[in-house]
Amino acid sequence: MFEDLIKKAEESYMNLQFRDDFLFCKILEENTDIAKELLELILNIGIWKVIPQKQKTIEITADGRGIRLDVYLNDDQGTIYDLEMQTTKKKDLPKRTRYYQGMIDLDLINRGAKFEELKQSYIIFICTEDPFDEGRHIYSFENLCRENPDKSLGDEAYKVFLNASGTKMDVSDNMLDFLKLVNTGEGSTDLSKRIIKEVEKARSHEEWRMEYMTLFMRDEEKRAEGREEGREEGRVEGKRELVSQLIEEGTLSVDKGADILGITIKELETYLLQNEHKIPQKI
Repeated sequence: MFEDLIKKAEESYMNLQFRDDFLFCKILEENTDIAKELLELILNIGIWKVIPQKQKTIEITADGRGIRLDVYLNDDQGTIYDLEMQTTKKKDLPKRTRYYQGMIDLDLINRGAKFEELKQSYIIFICTEDPFDEGRHIYSFENLCRENPDKSLGDEAYKVFLNASGTKMDVSDNMLDFLKLVNTGEGSTDLSKRIIKEVEKARSHEEWRMEYMTLFMRDEEKRAEGREEGREEGRVEGKRELVSQLIEEGTLSVDKGADILGITIKELETYLLQNEHKIPQKI
């Protein structure tokens, strides 16, 4: 059984592509030149230098809901870039960018920054499916005045969604090639070829392989535990329902049913009432 799990983990690792979260994070964190060029391509800007903070976790309060950012980068001007890979279509992406933005800003404030010192930030989701169903390859957002769309709020908070399934001719050939790489693992530009090379190199990266396999087996064990707990809960619930039906039919007494289930008569009566089972009147 354990040997089968190891084999499954190894096969999974060898089949990883750039679009898979593990390699996406590792490649961009370890190759800042690729991360820099990718950001320049997406945002159409020049960047002097980027500094990665590996899968940054932000937890503002001990009991609050924290976030783990995929690829968190700063440039030499202090601008923040958060790159996220999204391989499933989810309706909550806009709200997630709002939450991420708030957590990033709170993290900066907690570390001593003043409001006026908050740096420019970009939250970028690279999606394999269209998040807004308009066929665009890129959707860029910033806060603008509704009465005068030419007037920006100036909060320097930007959100960008890339769509690898776009159909419009709205981006450069280089961007189209990168998005093709995201979807298919293939590409012909210099950037795409370098990413493909890093994916191939990852196959023989022993440290990454062991880290991935450890995480994979841990997750598999948790899923197996969850399935077993679910099956056990199902068995218990099925037993309760059977006992309840027998009691309702009058073929089993409540006290005997409680003995079978290993619970008190009061607990069984409460269960019967909550699940709208009739309790025969005692004669």
